Amino acid sequence: MRQLVLDLAPDAPPRFANFIAGDNVELLRALEDSVRGAGHVYLWGEAGSGRSHLLAATVAAALEAGRPAERVASPGATLAQTPGLLLAVDDVDAIDETSQIALFNTFNRAAGLHQTLVIAGSAPPRALALREDLRTRIGQCLVFELRALDDATRADILATLAERRGMRLPDDLVRYVLRHGRRDLPSLVATVEALDAASLERKRAVTLALLREVMQPELQPRAADPQHKD
Repeated sequence: MRQLVLDLAPDAPPRFANFIAGDNVELLRALEDSVRGAGHVYLWGEAGSGRSHLLAATVAAALEAGRPAERVASPGATLAQTPGLLLAVDDVDAIDETSQIALFNTFNRAAGLHQTLVIAGSAPPRALALREDLRTRIGQCLVFELRALDDATRADILATLAERRGMRLPDDLVRYVLRHGRRDLPSLVATVEALDAASLERKRAVTLALLREVMQPELQPRAADPQHKD
């Protein structure tokens, strides 16, 4: 099993160290470089893939390095004038027309003010429903698709979380979670926590039967996953 030395508590502040990279190692390097003043970064992926976590982690890393940084829904005129600012804009495809103009202007001023933009959205630049001039600027960033965790990594995460609680998850239980449960990281954490609590409260071993009995309401049917095979 790959070593996962991470703080995955639900209330842990978002940091690079507690994000499981999977196939996103190059993206994490680009974000770390952005903290040091490298080029603008645009990352995109589906909901629950970790976009907001990474933007918050980038801002935290910049602040810890002594650099002004802010995560916002849109760049205001005053904020955008801050020299050396690392500006993180989340859900860029949801910003209104006024915010789009402000962000476009921020791009144009960024070089002169030694600013770095880190932007997240749900689609690649060409598919964003934004002004053409802003979409062009975003397309000139370093662009990364935030790739979902594969099942092998998800299984490692479940095993690591269980080990921290003194549990061992049978293989059939892991397969059941990956087949029927929500597969994003917060849901995997919640699944293990709920199973641990049920085991302690009911003084029963961790089994597939206990999982089905206690967690069936939380394990909602999910849409077909092209990466998942029966």
